[in-house]
Amino acid sequence: MRTLVVALLVAAVACASDPVDWDNVKFMDVYPPGFGKVLPGDFIERIVGGKTAKEGEFPYQVGLLLDVSGGQAWCGGSLIEKRWVLTAAHCVDGVSAATVYLGSVEIQKDEKARQTIRVTKSHFHIHSGWNSKTLVNDIALIELTEDARLSADIKLIKLPSENEAKKTFVGDTVVASGWGRPSDSSNSVSEVLRYADLKVISETDCKKYFGSSARSTNICTSGADKKSTCNGDSGGPLAYGSGDNRIVIGLTSYGSASGCEKGYPAVFTRVGSYLDWIKARV
Repeated sequence: MRTLVVALLVAAVACASDPVDWDNVKFMDVYPPGFGKVLPGDFIERIVGGKTAKEGEFPYQVGLLLDVSGGQAWCGGSLIEKRWVLTAAHCVDGVSAATVYLGSVEIQKDEKARQTIRVTKSHFHIHSGWNSKTLVNDIALIELTEDARLSADIKLIKLPSENEAKKTFVGDTVVASGWGRPSDSSNSVSEVLRYADLKVISETDCKKYFGSSARSTNICTSGADKKSTCNGDSGGPLAYGSGDNRIVIGLTSYGSASGCEKGYPAVFTRVGSYLDWIKARV
């Protein structure tokens, strides 16, 4: 079995009220039992081999600057309602507060379309079954303190319908997006939102790499052509469809600690498996 690690979180030493020093980053490591520890230089959960997004191309994409012990960490999310963001449980587990970025593309610049909303720990809703050791139920909701200002740059993304939730999507092309590292050699999050078109593979093929950690409640994508999510993309959306008809089918969860450009699959939380849980809260 190949070495794994839950998506490493990128941290910048700064206060939420101050300009973020995007270049001054460190990593927070979370290791499932039995998978071993990654070596220095091994990263996961970022967009590698992808393309640069244009303004308004992924208006549902959310950036999360998280207050953690010793600094701040970066994750992604999806805007599913005016006051609700969908993300991964490991992104907000143990986090004291967060600044939510909406309508952003060039995260390190002052953008006119951007809306930022500050939330505290009480606004995080982590799945009660989340287990950081087994990586099961890696899903959470963030309740915003004000409405998202919907526009051409800030839009909601749809959840799967009940019928769509039953689809495996195996063989389909889907798109992942985020500000994660653009290469294994990069030492900071991407300045610009990036995306990659990925192909969904079967649970059976995913288990060849990740064993029992790959479950029916996950979606796996091929790492062919060295395209994958990686460090900093954690919690971000895996979408199916095009334009305003896209639905969010996955949340970036974990991948191989051997590196993002090695051609190994990426693993996402399958949103369709948690529709009841989401709808009971949103």
